[in-house]
Formats: sequence, structure tokens, C-alpha cells
Amino acid sequence: MKKMAISMALMLMGITAMAQNYIVVNSEKVFKSIAAYNTAIEELDQLAKQYQQSVDAKFEEVESLYNSYQQQKASLSAATRQQWENVILQKEQQATEYQEQLFGQEGELMKQRIAKIKPIQEKVFAAIEAYAQQSGAQLVLDSSNNPTLLYNSAAVERTDEVIETLK
Repeated sequence: MKKMAISMALMLMGITAMAQNYIVVNSEKVFKSIAAYNTAIEELDQLAKQYQQSVDAKFEEVESLYNSYQQQKASLSAATRQQWENVILQKEQQATEYQEQLFGQEGELMKQRIAKIKPIQEKVFAAIEAYAQQSGAQLVLDSSNNPTLLYNSAAVERTDEVIETLK
């Protein structure tokens, strides 16, 4: 019985010790502490605005064609109406394809995002990993936008230390 109690106590101590081999880092705060990241985000936001204006212009052209068609529709022959409708549909499809070229998963904005942000991400993730290894942590939890992280003690928070390693 005494051996079992000692074994349980040792097991609980081991579990407690293992549970302390983790750190918490707020990656969003780390990224925002890097000037190059903030600059890249601003450039991407500006590029997205330019792209959106360009896409809006294409859809405004479609809307203008449609409105013009609606005004003239009553006086057009069936064949001419069909031609108008085909042109409008074609223009709308072109505008949608253009929008996808710019904003889609493999669009220009995503390519620019990858080119500008990925090197910074790699640097941050490498710094977090290096810090974790240096401090003996076996697990790193990200507290930024993490709805499952209900509580973390300041004792395991290492965001500021990671930021210092990046400077």
C-alpha cells in the first residue's frame, strides 16, 4: 500500500513536470513587432485596394451595359436582345475571371502575399523553435486568436523573449 502511494506520488510529480515543458507565444504580437511585416501588410493592403478598384470598374461596365439594355429592350428585336444578353453575360464572366485572377487562391494578391510574408514567417517560426529548444520547451502554444486556449499563466508566456531574439 505504501509502495502504491509512493508510486502514485512519483507519477503525479512526473506528470506535473512534463506539463511544465511548454511555453505560450502570441505570434500575432511577434509579427506586429517586425517593421518589415508591417510594411509588407501595408503594401498588400494598397495592392488589394488597387485590384479592387480595377475589378469594380469591370463590374460597373457590366452594370452599365445591363442598364442600357434594359432601357432599350422593348424596342429591340428578339435576335438583338439575345445578342445584348450574350454580350452582357460574356462581360460578366470576364469580370468574374479577372477577379479570380487577382483575388483567387492562386491569384496575384496571394502570390504577392507569399512572396512578401513567407520569408518573415519562416524567420519568426525559426526564432520560436530556437527559443523553445534553448529553453527546453517541448510544446509551444500560440495564444493569438486561439479560442481553445482558456487560460495561460504569465509564467509560461514567452512572447517578449521571442521578440527580443528577433532583434
